[in-house]
Amino acid sequence: MTVRSRVSSSPELEVTELPGPQLTRPRGEPPRLAKFHVPEVVFGPGALAELGHCARRLGARRPFLVTDGGLTEARWAAEAAAHLDAVGLTAVVWDAVTPNPKDHEVEAAHQRYVESGADVIIGVGGGSVIDAAKGVAILSGNGGRILDYEGVDQVVHPIPPLVMAPSTSGTGAEVSQFAIITDTANATKITILSRALVPEISVVDPRLLTSMPDWLNAATGLDALTHAIESYVSRAHNTLTEQHSLHAAKLITGNLARTLFRPGEAEPRIAMAQGALEAGMAFTNAILGATHAMSHQVGGLLDAPHGVINGVLLPHVIRFNAETDPARYVPLADAVGIDTAGVPALEVALTLAERVRELADVVGVPKTLRSLGVSDVDIPVLTRNTLKDACLTTNPREAHAADIARLFRAAL
Repeated sequence: MTVRSRVSSSPELEVTELPGPQLTRPRGEPPRLAKFHVPEVVFGPGALAELGHCARRLGARRPFLVTDGGLTEARWAAEAAAHLDAVGLTAVVWDAVTPNPKDHEVEAAHQRYVESGADVIIGVGGGSVIDAAKGVAILSGNGGRILDYEGVDQVVHPIPPLVMAPSTSGTGAEVSQFAIITDTANATKITILSRALVPEISVVDPRLLTSMPDWLNAATGLDALTHAIESYVSRAHNTLTEQHSLHAAKLITGNLARTLFRPGEAEPRIAMAQGALEAGMAFTNAILGATHAMSHQVGGLLDAPHGVINGVLLPHVIRFNAETDPARYVPLADAVGIDTAGVPALEVALTLAERVRELADVVGVPKTLRSLGVSDVDIPVLTRNTLKDACLTTNPREAHAADIARLFRAAL
């Protein structure tokens, strides 16, 4: 039996008596368990050379390599296949993935997977490639249509082992329990959330980031910053995610612009690869918030770059959340170099929102959703779909339809 009693010499502490050594915690602070689920990570320049060994350790005999045309053109897909070949594995290559992976693309890739008799699934590419690879794995183990798995914990049967090698510094898909797929019939995105989707191994080689075009570099970097900020303030944050969120915010704000203006320098690329990785580790455990819930809908409607949409929306969401609880944003402001000493928390949070917008300006992201193609008539459907997105459940402030519509209008 657990017995609770107050320590008479210190009214600020409460003792929870359990078998073995006793712990004390501040009075009024509820006990809280923390979870932290991440893959094995191989990190650093040249890490892609480990791809074959990673696949072998997972029992691969005929790996299925998912990538896209850009990675094929940049020769990263060929290098990955060569590393697999070096350990005696001949990959089946599927590179017909487009940005914001479509439901029909995932299902076509799965059909090829089945026909080829493949086993371990490898994704080499950005978030779209990795999400598509996860989609193939879902269908392989569970059948049906990919849209059947929208929501939380709908993937109930085991899936093939996953190895992911990201080529962008932002999505976090290589370590996350998310897959985002475009529902083409309804022009929206669905969120699939399952711990089964956390890959077994992630191979993070900063060399792959050098082939990103500038717009993608900017977009994925802002996506990673959004992961860092939203995971830190999320209702599901915990002590094991917080430091990753803060360190990621510091690395990203300090290095994203440098990767654009000094593309040949190794140090900023490595820092961005680490920042994106840490932000991914944080958000896969703490989940996200209203920025992502809204961004998914705009991306599904317009097939627009996810990180660019985040860059437009994030300052508005920070200001909205800070209206009720600005204090949570103070450590984030500290992490990105904002002077917070003696400054009211709300003012700090508003300054952080401005700093995010300033970074978006520097890297060339538009200021408004209207400039991306959103119009007033789109707001009702965007709002309805946002309310169904799993990411909204962990936003730190309750957001109703009127709030979401107001945020979309502010971002227009």
